[in-house]
Amino acid sequence: MSDLLTYDFFKNNRKKLFNLMEKQSIALVFANQSMSDSNLPTSFQQDANFFYLTGINYPNMILYLYKGKKENATLLFIERNIPELEVWLGKKIGRTEVKKISGITHTNYIDRFPAILNDHVAGIENIYFSFDRIPIDEQLTKQMQIKRNIQEHYPFLNFLNLNSLTDKLRRKKENVEIECIRRAIEYTKVAIIKIMQNAKPKMKEYELEAMLHYEAIRKGEKHLAFVPIVAKGVNASILHYADNSHQINEGELVQLDMGVKFNGYSADISRVFPVSDKFNKRQRQIYEEVLKVQKEMIKKVKPNTSINELHKESVKLLTESIKKLGLIKKDKEYKKYYMHGISHFLGLQTHDVGSKDAKLESGNVITIEPGIYIKEEKIGIRIEDDILVTENGAEILSKGVPKEIEEIEEIRRNCLK
Repeated sequence: MSDLLTYDFFKNNRKKLFNLMEKQSIALVFANQSMSDSNLPTSFQQDANFFYLTGINYPNMILYLYKGKKENATLLFIERNIPELEVWLGKKIGRTEVKKISGITHTNYIDRFPAILNDHVAGIENIYFSFDRIPIDEQLTKQMQIKRNIQEHYPFLNFLNLNSLTDKLRRKKENVEIECIRRAIEYTKVAIIKIMQNAKPKMKEYELEAMLHYEAIRKGEKHLAFVPIVAKGVNASILHYADNSHQINEGELVQLDMGVKFNGYSADISRVFPVSDKFNKRQRQIYEEVLKVQKEMIKKVKPNTSINELHKESVKLLTESIKKLGLIKKDKEYKKYYMHGISHFLGLQTHDVGSKDAKLESGNVITIEPGIYIKEEKIGIRIEDDILVTENGAEILSKGVPKEIEEIEEIRRNCLK
């Protein structure tokens, strides 16, 4: 982790959460579980709420926040170290490192959790959990198993949804969080430009994807924000295309939708470029319409509007564009060519927490991503930027990523000389 997110940031997040909690309550926040029972290395990504409150990127822990009538207490349950496994996996995180990262001074071992909860339960009325949505035919997570056990043993407790509190906190970004998103965007920008500069006919989509992975890893970021989309031609009409295995050919467009993470915070940017050195006439027509709508929609981003309100405006504008392109005659037919939302919140998760009916406020970060998808013409164009809501409107955080036709064509001409 960089020096941007210090333990003061995580301590302040916990303080804000305590302020929202009811008195005589406990909040339990679970780290994600390790993904493998073997001793082989695995890729691990932390639960967003747990990271937001601790900054710790280790599995199998429980953050325990106790709010009494007059005082608060914070305790982190960690795993015991197993000396025999150190040669394979290294040491578990210890008290010193916990304090250095999170500012939490009190720890205990996770096998002590039931006894300590039992000691406190007589003095509390409420317990906060993140309520996972798990299909009924899937196995319960460790967190949900613990929740069920607590409900069975302490039926007098009120179970409250922790997400209703953390969502409010996470939606409004602090300056350090915005800087993390800026860094994620910068890394993503470098990768997108690298792809535009090096993509040539007969390459495979996955060769372009590899450039993104390289740029992320060489910056020390092992995790992308999501599975990247590198979609040539007709593949771009599949909104969540992820195969990335087809050959790109002269005359086609390539749709990129990708993001790198920085300190856990995501970028999410979409760009389109021609495999040739320029857009053809029809490609240019469609691209110009999408770009025009995107610019108009960014102007509409401001406090006290909502994502759903923005979406309704985008439908009006894109419907006119789709009619202008000769694709439909009746307004209600627009969904054949524009079938997704205009925006989502962005943060520790790519589709971050927050209701699309909630009024935007300064400090929110959202995307603006109109698109037109014409399967019969083998064209899909989505242009997406990351937007900071400010007191007076909006700032385009990803403005450095080329999206003007002239910029893109200049890059492509230089590539294909």
